[in-house]
Amino acid sequence: MIAFNKHYNKFNVFSIVLVIISLSLLFFKGLNFGIDFKGGTLIELRSTDSKISISSLRDNLNQMDLGDISVKNFGNEKDFLIKFENNKNKNIIEEIKVNLDKSFGNNFNFRRVENVGPKVSAELLKSGVIAISVALILMLIYIWIRFEWQFSLGAILALFHDVIVTLGVFSFLNLEINLSIIAAVLTIVGYSMNDTVVIFDRVRENLKKYSDIKIFELTNLSINETLSRTLITSITTLLALLSIFFFGGEVLKGFSLAMIFGVIFGTYSSIYIANTVLVRLNVSQRTILKEEENN
Repeated sequence: MIAFNKHYNKFNVFSIVLVIISLSLLFFKGLNFGIDFKGGTLIELRSTDSKISISSLRDNLNQMDLGDISVKNFGNEKDFLIKFENNKNKNIIEEIKVNLDKSFGNNFNFRRVENVGPKVSAELLKSGVIAISVALILMLIYIWIRFEWQFSLGAILALFHDVIVTLGVFSFLNLEINLSIIAAVLTIVGYSMNDTVVIFDRVRENLKKYSDIKIFELTNLSINETLSRTLITSITTLLALLSIFFFGGEVLKGFSLAMIFGVIFGTYSSIYIANTVLVRLNVSQRTILKEEENN
């Protein structure tokens, strides 16, 4: 049996530090919102000339007064992703095509063009925040009904830990936040909750079964009894996500990376956040029986 309980204090301190760093990054550095939330124009180009560099392409576009512009490779050295602020000129794409043809010859294929206005982007950001908030609230209501309040508190802290730390990692790495990342965060919430509920179910069963074992040892027993299920689920999910990350193309990299972090943090928090709350609150068989009598 693995002695997870011996490391409760160490990992609690580690988690507190992670959350503080993540909140600091989110407050002072913020998130790198993509075109979905910030508004602007996105162009995906493919060059037929491998000699064309990012710097030469950026210098050329900067002469067009497009505002804040970002140029980077997208998958390989011949593919480029260009983002710039909203431009009121409706013919800006045609002008860019003409300008690039003059400077580099007819060496670019416009594979994708997306335009998002400031009003639409603001609505998308608002909808994303609402979606995450509603998901968290519904999860918390479910846990509150399904378990005692001590379990609910543990699940709440684990959920917030996973979401905040995942967003903190994205802020630190300056990764783009778009609609697919919102979908990933919502999936992380569900995954983390599912893992926590499995362990909590076993904790409740063992509380009724072993009245002489204290919660410190009992949570460790419950984690070990569900460990094989947790590992199988986490590893198989990670294998699928790693395949998407390495072979799914640039479009899916942000989504798969967010999910990878979420699975790791979700598994970790189920063991070292949710269960340590039960230990701190000294949950016992008497707690369970008292709640059942009140219901």
